[in-house]
Amino acid sequence: MDANPILAEAVRGNWVENRHRGAYIIVDADSRVIASSGDVERPVFPRSAIKSMQALAIFDRHAVDRFHHSPEELALACASHHGEDEHVDNVAHFLDRMGLSVDDLECGAHQPTNDKARQDLREAGKEPSALHNNCSGKHSGMLSVALAMGVPTSGYVGREHDVQKAVRAAVEYVIGEDLTEDRCGIDGCSIPTWAAPLRAWARGFARMATGVGLDAGHAAGAQQLFDAATSHPHLVAGTGHLDTLVMEAFQGRVMQKGGAEGVQCGAIRDKGWGYALKCDDGNMVASHVMVAALLLKYADPDDSQRTVLEQFVRQPIKNVRGTVVGEMRAAGI
Repeated sequence: MDANPILAEAVRGNWVENRHRGAYIIVDADSRVIASSGDVERPVFPRSAIKSMQALAIFDRHAVDRFHHSPEELALACASHHGEDEHVDNVAHFLDRMGLSVDDLECGAHQPTNDKARQDLREAGKEPSALHNNCSGKHSGMLSVALAMGVPTSGYVGREHDVQKAVRAAVEYVIGEDLTEDRCGIDGCSIPTWAAPLRAWARGFARMATGVGLDAGHAAGAQQLFDAATSHPHLVAGTGHLDTLVMEAFQGRVMQKGGAEGVQCGAIRDKGWGYALKCDDGNMVASHVMVAALLLKYADPDDSQRTVLEQFVRQPIKNVRGTVVGEMRAAGI
């Protein structure tokens, strides 16, 4: 098998220090390929990049009808948030509205991703809770699915729990492919993650963007989730993050979501295209460079949108003293 192409490179001084290979694909809802490079048939774990697909279970199981989830709650269900006050407060309210609390979350606790939020917590002498976990919004959405189904909330992260079966079915439906037991792992937040080809993930985002190939309920749910995420981009990630800045700049035209280990997925909504990208070595900065280059080339950015993307296409590398000693830059897109 041929190696994937080099899509980003790290330069130190006047020399290329690291080369980052990857693959990407852009398709429409009928699987027509707009652009691709590398092996897009190799199954990859999408990680957090497909939280919006997983959140379709909220509509499948009528949790949205029972709890009348706000756009903010739907945005958090799609989020990998940074643990800033707005995130923590909104997730706590999300749970409280359902008669639940942080004790019902099974995602585990970690420090806020945001530097200021982490420092504020430390200065207050407090330990992080599961509310600070970047996946707490997604888990709150999954708890709403459990309540709507009338099944126990305890153990909802397990592969054989009815909630995860519903999530798996929703993802399979939207990508049009089975998720199989021979390509399954456990994500960082304890729920199952299933591998499928980049082509399938991109097609799923195109279908969610357009409703093509989906029944009326799934199409409406997908539109609500994309509208919520793009209308509340700060809830989806946080201060200074690519996902937030891109969705703010494109004002609803682009749904963008990253996942661990160098995965980036989304939709150029006004074109009806979905995209999926994987940096082979899992370098997240390199994956940001890659997806920014992809959007620069294919999303028809205006001047302000181009300015946002260009700050990610070439990112400075600094040493401990803060001196710029090189850059991570796009190559091959």
